[in-house]
Amino acid sequence: MKTKPPWLRVRLGLNENFLFLKRLLLDLGLHTVCEQANCPNAVECWNRRTATFLILGDRCSRDCNFCAVAHGPEGPPEADEPERVSEAVRLMGLSFVVITSVTRDDLRDGGASHFADTIAAIRRMSPQALVEVLVPDFNGSQQAVERITMASPDVLGHNVETVARLYSAVRPGADYRRSLGLLAHARRLDNRMPLKSGLMLGLGESRDEVERVLEDLLAAGCTILTLGQYLQPTSGHVPVERFVSPEEFGKWREKALAMGFSGVASAPLVRSSYHAMELYMKGKERMAGPGGPWLAHGLPEEALKVPGSLDKQTN
Repeated sequence: MKTKPPWLRVRLGLNENFLFLKRLLLDLGLHTVCEQANCPNAVECWNRRTATFLILGDRCSRDCNFCAVAHGPEGPPEADEPERVSEAVRLMGLSFVVITSVTRDDLRDGGASHFADTIAAIRRMSPQALVEVLVPDFNGSQQAVERITMASPDVLGHNVETVARLYSAVRPGADYRRSLGLLAHARRLDNRMPLKSGLMLGLGESRDEVERVLEDLLAAGCTILTLGQYLQPTSGHVPVERFVSPEEFGKWREKALAMGFSGVASAPLVRSSYHAMELYMKGKERMAGPGGPWLAHGLPEEALKVPGSLDKQTN
């Protein structure tokens, strides 16, 4: 494994907020992606009393070559998990909540109804809170995307993670066009809900390939973007091809904003939910005006159909 450059070194210093969250999550039996995915920002975020909740268990039905989350889900979703998440949101006093999950290809709807139940539980207990969800691809099920959209999250996120050419090596169980199709279908269902996606750099992608991904995301209706450095979790995962400098990440941010994204976070340690509320608010300010995020881009309605649409499935 390559030696990390100085800009990827993270200072560790725990405060009372970190200890509060640790006890709370243990008491409520909840998981966070901060822990399961070895996020480099975990201490910073927990010290600020923020965390990204991981629902549907802590084991994934897929075994992607970039991800630290354990493989092999066990058992059905816990029926009371939505209420436990909502209780944590209340006790943490959150005004912005990020919910993600492991992929559950073993479930009939991929866990979409569990996402919807979690959103509803948070709305009941903390009606003032905004809710962002980061969802898996649901194996291309349109019904699953519709179930999520009907629950009216304030932001719907789905990460493409890398460029199309690298999917077979990095995400062998996923499909680039399927991910674009999920975002496009969500945009067809709701042209005002902000859509968010993320991309890792440093896996061997070219500049032209990254630009193509950004173009595809815009065409699918995505308005918020995160770009961060891929970090190899273990020696058994895909190796880092190069470490991208903070300056290069800054140039990508300017490029993405010029292309039409409303909110962009681009830096080595950026992850999907890093400073999510701040990114949402900045994007909202830029996209203020009639028509909502999609129409504000001025892209033709036909562009929604550019990525391959999701296959119809019966769940």
